[in-house]
Amino acid sequence: MGQDEELFDHKWFVPMIAWQDEAAVLATRPFGETSVIVEVFSAAHGRHVGVVRGGTSRKMAPILQPGAQVAVAWKARLESHLGSFTVEPVRSRAAAAMGDRLALAGLNAVCGLLAMVLPEREAHLPLYQRTIGLLDLLGQTELWPLAYLRWEQALLEEMGFGLDLSACAVRGVNEDLIYVSPKSGRAVSREAAGEWADRMLPLPEVLAGKGDASPAEVVKALGTTGYFIENRLMKGLGDRPMPVARARLIDAISRAT
Repeated sequence: MGQDEELFDHKWFVPMIAWQDEAAVLATRPFGETSVIVEVFSAAHGRHVGVVRGGTSRKMAPILQPGAQVAVAWKARLESHLGSFTVEPVRSRAAAAMGDRLALAGLNAVCGLLAMVLPEREAHLPLYQRTIGLLDLLGQTELWPLAYLRWEQALLEEMGFGLDLSACAVRGVNEDLIYVSPKSGRAVSREAAGEWADRMLPLPEVLAGKGDASPAEVVKALGTTGYFIENRLMKGLGDRPMPVARARLIDAISRAT
């Protein structure tokens, strides 16, 4: 699993590039009459795209749902080609998502963000493992909002925009930290913020790993992580808009009890 190897098409004597891996389905779109283009986040090969022949069939369509965990084999004649996937199911998450408004919103937000921000064909194993762990919690309403917040923090860290909330960026103290600098992503104390306080982002205690993890506090914290995703991460990728699915998720968390 996850190892590249050269295969040969003995009929045409053309070298083939191929690999096998574990992956989560991010998105699909039609390709021709019966095939689909599938976008996955794989453990060893990152975000990758390929064609699944017969992907619209009754057998394959339920497997190729966003969030599904699959075993994939990719092959192409050249590394730069789109290539094709063969897919085997590992774990479906459709039932957990469809039966719960929060779970469905969360699944769409995770897949939407990953499809938008991950560079193609670049491995991010720690983020992949954390993503699978988060998707495994779908349907567990009490645990999911906090787990999702931690996932967004991990996403920022993996993409090079991690937040440093350990000490005040100005004074070095670790007490009374109530702000985050929108420029540096570092914590700022109440005293150090001074006249710049109205330009700072809030630092809810839950964002720093302590305090109340109620839905209301998680939503406040997601406002801060969302600022860095939208204004740092996405602007670095061409000023892309935040996926609408994330706003739906925040609304669903706000309604959670």
